[in-house]
Amino acid sequence: MLKSKSPGALAFAKLIKNKPAIFGLVVILLAVLVAILGANIRKDKTLMANEMLLPIAAQKPGFKVTMLKINKGKAIETANFIEQLFFGGAQNPYKYIPINKYRFNGDEIFYNEYSGQGEQLLPELKIKMVQAAYGISASVYNSNNQTITYTNKNGIQQSISQQTLKKIIENTNISTEKYVLGTDKYGRDLLSRIFAGTIISLSVGLIAVFISLLVGIFMGAVAGYYGGKTDAIITWFINVIWSIPTLLLVISITLLLGKGFSQIFIAVGLTMWVEVARITRGQFLSLREKEFVEAARALGYKPFRIIFKHILPNAWSPLIVISASNFANAILIEAGLSFLGVGAQPPMPSWGNMIKEHYGYIVLDKAYLALAPGCAIMLLVLAFTLLGNGLRDALDTRSVN
Repeated sequence: MLKSKSPGALAFAKLIKNKPAIFGLVVILLAVLVAILGANIRKDKTLMANEMLLPIAAQKPGFKVTMLKINKGKAIETANFIEQLFFGGAQNPYKYIPINKYRFNGDEIFYNEYSGQGEQLLPELKIKMVQAAYGISASVYNSNNQTITYTNKNGIQQSISQQTLKKIIENTNISTEKYVLGTDKYGRDLLSRIFAGTIISLSVGLIAVFISLLVGIFMGAVAGYYGGKTDAIITWFINVIWSIPTLLLVISITLLLGKGFSQIFIAVGLTMWVEVARITRGQFLSLREKEFVEAARALGYKPFRIIFKHILPNAWSPLIVISASNFANAILIEAGLSFLGVGAQPPMPSWGNMIKEHYGYIVLDKAYLALAPGCAIMLLVLAFTLLGNGLRDALDTRSVN
């Protein structure tokens, strides 16, 4: 006996044959992975990837520099893997100093800060090795030609040879740092900022779509199921909201609620429910006269049960497709609001904010500073669009294999 495939299995089989949709799905899954892992996979593991190093501002992709890391000497807890997930991060225990050259002399490190002028060197500076390695004030230790004696943070006197401390510093405090996408105008790692911005775009899209579904399904279901005056009033309200330009409406709501990241969720979600409501209403108008709905009424089921248990499960296909489209729109709207200054506020690494900070570089030889976050927006929006198109084709029962 032949077994027939379920509608879900048939839709999935059609979806996996759609290469553009699979490409979009892979991009989305990678973005989700980057967002979940947070600071664990970033070069800049600080909160919001906001470690500023002005001497190396606006450096090109692939830029390398020698970095001297000075222990801040503060009691800073290192964040564990869990604490660095999503929006997590940790305060940097080191002060980073980009340098051109360095040398050891006795118990001191002599270095020239990075000048950005090729072989031209800035005046030589120096710092005690103990201060660089342990963040201990220069006044609480003494040294001779071979051994350094110092008082640690717990008030205990310790000794270490200069040669051993030199090796510790060379292994721990001096490193060559590479910036794959270069640095922004504040000297922050551009790739880390883009990674950190992924969680912002995805979270805005997810919560905005959830709000739009919550409001839109309710309004559309009530209008489509009851019809009559109820339908006329809700449809009139939908058309009024529909006639207002989306960006203008979002800006108005944002200004009413105030600037900030959390307000973006509500503002975007409250402007995207209209399309959901229109589609839900249409589905309910076509399904409310079906035999299974008439049977549910004959059995005395209440309207709430009929709407959400009998009709809505049969109307999910177009809602899934519009949700993918709304996700892409939410990412674009958030980026636009941040670019205009009414969305996520600096130093939050919104992709829109990053474009705003660097759009002036487009006419210079550093257009990548604005193009990199722009490409991130384009790629993620394209991914959701391709996935939405694939879902539409896969869920279309009229299509032929």
